Amino acid sequence: MTSKPSLWLALALGLTLGGMTHATDHIAPTATGPNLWLENIDGPKQLDWVRQQNAETVRKYADSAEFRQLDQRLLEVLDSNERIPMVSKIGEHFYNFWRDKDHPRGLWRRTTLDEYRKDKPVWETVIDLDALATAEHENWVWHGAQCLKPDYQRCLVSLSRGGADASVVREFDLPGKRFVEGGFELPEAKSNVAWKDRDHLYVATDFGPGSMTTSSYPRIVKVWRRGTPLSSASVVHEVNHDDMTVSAMRDQTPGYERDFVTRQIAFYDTESFLRGKDGKLARIDVPSDANIDVHREWLLVEPRSDWTVGGKTYRSGSLLAAKFDDYMAGRRELTVLFEPTESTALDGYSWTRHQLILNVMDNVVNKLEVLTPQAGPWKRESLGGAPALSSIAAGGVDDDTSDDYFLTVTGFLQPTTLYYGTLGKGEAQAIKHSPDFFDASKYTVSQHFATSRDGTRVPYFEIAPRNLVADGNHPTLQYGYGGFEISLQPSYSGSVGRAWLEKGGVYVIANIRGGGEYGPRWHKAALKANRLRAYEDFAAVSQDLFARKITSPRHLGAMGGSNGGLLTGNMLTLYPQLYGAIVSQVALLDMQRYTHLSAGASWMAEYGDPDKPAEWSWIRTFSPYNNARAGQPYPPVLFTTSTRDDRVGPVHARKMYAKLQALGYDASFYENIEGGHGAAADNKQSAFMNALGYTYLWDHVK
Repeated sequence: MTSKPSLWLALALGLTLGGMTHATDHIAPTATGPNLWLENIDGPKQLDWVRQQNAETVRKYADSAEFRQLDQRLLEVLDSNERIPMVSKIGEHFYNFWRDKDHPRGLWRRTTLDEYRKDKPVWETVIDLDALATAEHENWVWHGAQCLKPDYQRCLVSLSRGGADASVVREFDLPGKRFVEGGFELPEAKSNVAWKDRDHLYVATDFGPGSMTTSSYPRIVKVWRRGTPLSSASVVHEVNHDDMTVSAMRDQTPGYERDFVTRQIAFYDTESFLRGKDGKLARIDVPSDANIDVHREWLLVEPRSDWTVGGKTYRSGSLLAAKFDDYMAGRRELTVLFEPTESTALDGYSWTRHQLILNVMDNVVNKLEVLTPQAGPWKRESLGGAPALSSIAAGGVDDDTSDDYFLTVTGFLQPTTLYYGTLGKGEAQAIKHSPDFFDASKYTVSQHFATSRDGTRVPYFEIAPRNLVADGNHPTLQYGYGGFEISLQPSYSGSVGRAWLEKGGVYVIANIRGGGEYGPRWHKAALKANRLRAYEDFAAVSQDLFARKITSPRHLGAMGGSNGGLLTGNMLTLYPQLYGAIVSQVALLDMQRYTHLSAGASWMAEYGDPDKPAEWSWIRTFSPYNNARAGQPYPPVLFTTSTRDDRVGPVHARKMYAKLQALGYDASFYENIEGGHGAAADNKQSAFMNALGYTYLWDHVK
C-alpha cells in the first residue's frame, strides 16, 4: 500500500475527471470576458470554431509532402513491432498492452516467461480493444486492469471513451477471457475502485449530488457487495468537500491482509488509516506531506519536509523504515535507508520478496542499490549505475514470491535494453533490445549547468551533432516541465531523433526547479509564490546556450506540455525576446480561472488559490492569459490541446489563442477532438500531433 501522487495524478497528474464534468459546470458567477463562450467545451458553435482553426493550422503546417513524410516516419516508430513489449506479471503469465498499425486501439495480451525471453514470443490475446470498440460502437481507450490476487481469476477493467480520464469499470473473467455478465460494473466516472475480496469492492465514485469534492473527485468511499445495487453500498469514510479525494484498498499479500483508507486532503497532503475489522480507522501517524508504503511487516516513510520524531530529525527527501505493527503501537524506531545530499535524490524504489531496490539520482543520473532488511542498518550492495548521461531503473517482478527483477538502461542516444535477473544470483541478462530509429553515431550528449537569477546552478542536457561549430546559428529545441516534483531524465526517443536531430537540430532538456531532480527541495523552491523561479531557470538555460554560442534567439524554440505548457506560455509573455517560436501543449494558461476549469481545483497546492486576493497578487505574475497584451515582441506560438482532455481541458488553449489572435499576434491552434490529456487516442493521432509540433518549430527557427 502506498500513498504517493502518481505521475498521471501529477500531470493532473492525473486523477480522472469523472461523470464527464466539463468546464461549464464550474463557471464562477462573476466570470466575464470576450472569450468566456469558449468554455462550453462540447457546444456546437464552439466545436465549429475549433474545426475552423484546425483547418487553418493544417493548411499552413500539415498539408505538404514533407509533413506527411515526417508524420509517417513518426508513426513507424510508434507502431514498430521491434519495440520492447514491457510486461507485468499477473499470476503465472506476463501481460502487455500493445498497439501497432493492425491494432490501433490495442491488444491486452499475455505470454509465459520462457516465451517472453524469445525474440518473437507467441502471445495470447486476452482483450482485443479494436474488436470490442467495433462491437459496442464506442471509441474505447485502454485504462488498465486490476486483478484480484492470489488466484487472479477476476479483474476490474477500466475503459475510457476517446481517451478522457473518466472511465467505465467492468468485471472481467481472466481465465475465460470475457466480461462477467451481471458482474461488477460502474458507469463512466472518475472512480477510485479496488478489490476487497471476490464479492466486495471498495468504491469511490460519483454517487450523486454532494458526493464529489470541489476538485470534482469522489469524497465518499463505500463497500459494495456483489449482487446488490450500487445505491445500497455502505459508507466506509467521507472527507470534506474541499478535500481532494478519498479511496480505500485491501493489501492482499498472503499473511499480511490489511485494509487502508486514504484521505487526499490536497495534492501533497494525505492522511492514511488502517481500517480494522470493526470498520474503525486508526491513523498512521506521519506528517501529512509524507509519502508512505506498507509492505509486509514494513512501513516506509518519505518525508517531504524535515521531520523530528523520537528525538531525532530526518531530512526532507529521506527514506525511513520501521516495523509497521510496532509503529502503530507507538514505537518510533526508524532506520534511515536513504538520506539526500546536495547532488543526490531518491528517484524511486521497488520491493522484491526479500529485498528493496533503491534508485538514486546523482545530478540527474541514476545508480541502484539493493538493501536487505536486518536488525540495525540494512545491508547495502550496489546493483550498478547507468552509463554516462543515461538512465537505469529496476523493479521487482513479483514481490510475493521471488527476488527476480527487471532492469532497463536507456539514454538519449542509447535505445532501451531490458534485463532480467535474480538478486544474489549474478548479473542480470539482457533479454530485449529496442531498435535504433536514427543513426546515433552522428551525435553527442553533454551535461551543462546554467546559473539562474538567484545564483542557483541549473543542470541541462544537450544532444547535438558531433563536431558542432559554436557559431550561434543552430536550430535548437529546448524542452522543460518544472512542476509536481517530476524529473526529466535521459531517455531514448526515436521521434526526437527523426523529427529534430536528423534535420541538424540541437535538443536540450532543462532540469529546472519545480521538478524532482534534487528531491522535494528542488520542487518546493518553485511552489506558489516562488513559481517564477522555474521560468527564471528556463531562461537561464536559454541564455547559457547563447553564451556558449550553441544558438541564438531567432533559432531557439521552446516546447512543453501540461504544466510544461504553462511554462512555455510564460516564456512567451515573460521572456519573448529569447525565442524564435514556442509550442504549448495541453497547457494551463488562464491561472485566474484554472480552479474553476476541469480538474484545476486539485492543483492549488502547486500554484495557489486565485480566488484569494493575497494569492492572486502573485499568481497573476505567472498567468499567461492575463498577462498577454498588445505591442509586445511575442514570437510565433502554437497551442495544441484535446476536446477530450478532462484534466486540464481545452479551454485554456482556446482562450489564449483567441486572445492573441485578437491582439494581432502570429498564433496557431490545433485541438484534437479525441485524445484526453495525452492529446491522442492512438498512435496515428500521437504521430500527427508530434509531427505538427516539431514541424511548427522547425519552420520558424531553422
